[in-house]
Amino acid sequence: MEKVDSAAVSRQKLKKELARFFLSFIAVALLIAAYGAVKVHAASFTVDLGSGVAEEGSGMLDVLLLFALLALLPSFLVMMTSFTRIIIVLSFLRNALGTQQSPPNQVLVGIALVLTLFIMTPTLERVNTEAYQPYRQGQIDGKEALELASIPIKEFMIRQVQDKDLNLFLSISGEELDQSEGQSMEALTNLGMKVILPAFITSELKKAFFIGFYIFLPFLIIDIVVSSTLMSMGMVMLPPSMISLPFKIMTFVLVDGWERLFSALVSGFH
Repeated sequence: MEKVDSAAVSRQKLKKELARFFLSFIAVALLIAAYGAVKVHAASFTVDLGSGVAEEGSGMLDVLLLFALLALLPSFLVMMTSFTRIIIVLSFLRNALGTQQSPPNQVLVGIALVLTLFIMTPTLERVNTEAYQPYRQGQIDGKEALELASIPIKEFMIRQVQDKDLNLFLSISGEELDQSEGQSMEALTNLGMKVILPAFITSELKKAFFIGFYIFLPFLIIDIVVSSTLMSMGMVMLPPSMISLPFKIMTFVLVDGWERLFSALVSGFH
């Protein structure tokens, strides 16, 4: 019986080894086929290093730069729109309410994206009209389209930037405004993104934290009142947050908190 069992075990091991061998063989064959296809497609990307002039279809470096730009593009778009201020304010609201993970992060991000799209619609329409449509119709090239598309975005950011923050990054970068044009919008849009973008982010963070401070105040008062009441009643072991949470939620709902908050956020952008 032991010999029969050992033979059966040996056959099972042999079957497993054969299965692994066939799977490995198929995987190697697929890799070889994929390598051949990539090699055929890559044959069109040639650069003549001797002459110093790239042939047509030789933009391998451009392709790599394009993929790097696409990887960083979501971060840049988030920092160049109203998304930053909105998501920070919503996070402050959730912490002030003390509801832990309600609303969840996905809901907060969704709300921030919807409000951002609503706020940025006029700017996006200008980008579409002034840059994308002419580029699509072949009236301008890609470089001109990017320059024209950056103007409405710069104007949006400049309207939110505080003078103190703009002057700070102007002094750091060493750039100067055209004194002949003064503080006009045209002169400000001539500034580079390396000045406007960090100034915009700084202003947005400051405004978001100010709004968060004002959001915290009424809920902080509720926490203080509940804690004082529990201490006076001798209920030291009862967590004050457990008692204050329903009062904070009820207060926020009764004063139409969501409507007031969204209205303040949208109207806060110029």
